[in-house]
Amino acid sequence: MPPPNIVLVLADDMGYGDLSCLNGESKIRTVHMDRVAAEGMCFTDGHASSSVCTPSRYGILTGRYAWRGRLQRSVLWPFARTLIDPDQPTLPGFLKENGYATACVGKWHLGMDWPFRHPQNTADVKPGDRERIIELSDDIDYTQPIQNGPLDWGFDEYFGVDVPNFPPYCFIEGRRTVGIPDQVKPDCMYGAPGHMVEGWDLEEIMPALTRRAVEVIDRRAQDGPFFLYFPLTGPHTPIAPTAEFRGQSEAGIYGDWVLQMDDAVGQVAAALERNGIADNTILIVASDNGSPGRNGSTEAPGTVVETFGHNPSWILRGMKADTWDGGHRIPFLIRWPDHVQPGTSDQLVCLFDIFATVAEVLGVDPPDGPQDSRSLLPLLAGTGAPIREELVHHGINGLFGLRQGDWKYIAGTGSGGFSPDPRPTLYDPPAQLYNMSEDIRERHNLCFKEPAIRQRLATRLAELAAGG
Repeated sequence: MPPPNIVLVLADDMGYGDLSCLNGESKIRTVHMDRVAAEGMCFTDGHASSSVCTPSRYGILTGRYAWRGRLQRSVLWPFARTLIDPDQPTLPGFLKENGYATACVGKWHLGMDWPFRHPQNTADVKPGDRERIIELSDDIDYTQPIQNGPLDWGFDEYFGVDVPNFPPYCFIEGRRTVGIPDQVKPDCMYGAPGHMVEGWDLEEIMPALTRRAVEVIDRRAQDGPFFLYFPLTGPHTPIAPTAEFRGQSEAGIYGDWVLQMDDAVGQVAAALERNGIADNTILIVASDNGSPGRNGSTEAPGTVVETFGHNPSWILRGMKADTWDGGHRIPFLIRWPDHVQPGTSDQLVCLFDIFATVAEVLGVDPPDGPQDSRSLLPLLAGTGAPIREELVHHGINGLFGLRQGDWKYIAGTGSGGFSPDPRPTLYDPPAQLYNMSEDIRERHNLCFKEPAIRQRLATRLAELAAGG
């Protein structure tokens, strides 16, 4: 049997409760992702390594927590330099060394070294600093190649956007922008200020990315094993569903946007089947973190719940950016016919476990770098044996949490400040302790009732965080 192809479709800001297979009250019928779940393994206690995108994506590609490096909180802002260290092993690099063709299509958001005309310039942008973003955008020579992007971390080819709501507003292919972004983005177009290519259309981003992802499958199908990393641009903002999807959900324009992400999964699955390689392809569908629950508005988190009764966090407390589970418990589906036992697993797993899983599938020891990754293969085979005893959670503000068995400790209030907690308690002490098997909603803080457990987890969390 030849090595399996690997396709990882990563949604951006898609909540656990967005999928109809995970949330019986979802107002969005995600038929294609539901099919992947039915034919493969659905992890009901799967998590991202962070509740925001940059550190979560870092974890996927390196097999380790981002806080072990220089990103201790937040995300990368426009024109930030690369986050991955030069000597850091990566998943695509590992696969490439083991005979795989590797492709990335979609949103990157792990930093690139842009060709500034003044090399001393550093992308020290703070959130909301319009003047600094414009200054940096003006200083880039877009005729020159970009360094330390996807091609430098193991991908043979790349087509996508750095971040769809950050400049430059253009596609990037390989090391160069597709066209020269010499137009100023109008303020009426969603996103930070900066330059764009003429005619840039937010609605055309996802269709173009999906076409390219399908083209990669068609082109690589018969040429040996390939790895396709397909990080989508939605349902993150800009929320820009095409006319085909508008009005098709019961959750407003946000729900329509999720449906377009579901359709992208369907097109990928159809391409695998059309080329006769579905049975020998590991198809992974997941999200980089929880959803902020926007209702088509850029500044109104939570309104999709209030207006349509659709909760992207399901019954979980919190949303994107929070250390509560709504921030990082995510849809996590894996299909590999004849190898993955269809069903659900309630074992504690994380997105960065993909690295060790792939290594075990290939029968090759992973490099020293992915020290936090654990192989999911026993769970995929249906044995049910736990692969880990604990997992560190991390919010946008650097707030740590620790899950250990049924217990979860948060070294603070749990809020990441990205959006208000939709279900606040009357009193949240400085630390929180929950029994997740009895209180998945994180409503009953047991810090004072179980001081010994609180202290044990606080001590262990301090030890783990110090290891970063």
